[in-house]
Amino acid sequence: MIKIGITGGIGSGKSIICEVFKKLGVPIYNADVRAKTLTNEDKLIRKKLISKFGSSLYKNNELDRSMLADIIFKDNTALAFVNSVIHPAVELDFINWSNQYEYKAYIINEAALHFESGVYKKMDKMITVYAPVDLRIKRVMMRNTITQEQVINRINNQLPDKEKMKRSDFVIYNDEQQGVLEQVINLHNIFTESDKRTKTQESRR
Repeated sequence: MIKIGITGGIGSGKSIICEVFKKLGVPIYNADVRAKTLTNEDKLIRKKLISKFGSSLYKNNELDRSMLADIIFKDNTALAFVNSVIHPAVELDFINWSNQYEYKAYIINEAALHFESGVYKKMDKMITVYAPVDLRIKRVMMRNTITQEQVINRINNQLPDKEKMKRSDFVIYNDEQQGVLEQVINLHNIFTESDKRTKTQESRR
């Protein structure tokens, strides 16, 4: 089984790309969604966040994500602390999740902060989903009730696209100029064939 990491800046459309892979039968682990679940359910995470930011961070037994976002996207130290609390828990959760898919040719770990968190080192291959910044801003403002300034702040707190693309093995262009289906199917074939070759080599040993 090959572990593929998919990343991309906010508004790049990586979740849409993952939905295409999912329709091809590929298991998808959404690290950002699981992180949200764990921040509500994991007692140790909750304890550490409240100790750092106060009990008002949780309302009705759930993390106030807007409040946390306002804190961490203006304070790099706070962002680093939150990442140090959440990323290890998500990494362990992914390992437990992936064990049930050993029979698959490949699985995908979707995360916005693969490179920032260092989780990319545990992946066999990395894909960056790219879209121009102006298009990303437009997408995020259409789906969320946040200002352009807030979107830009979040973009600035993520690794630049050029650096993500440089560190990746593959790039999917989701710029509304190139069709994503063909790009996804091409990568699907590459990963499937790679897994077949690996299994063939192992069977000959």
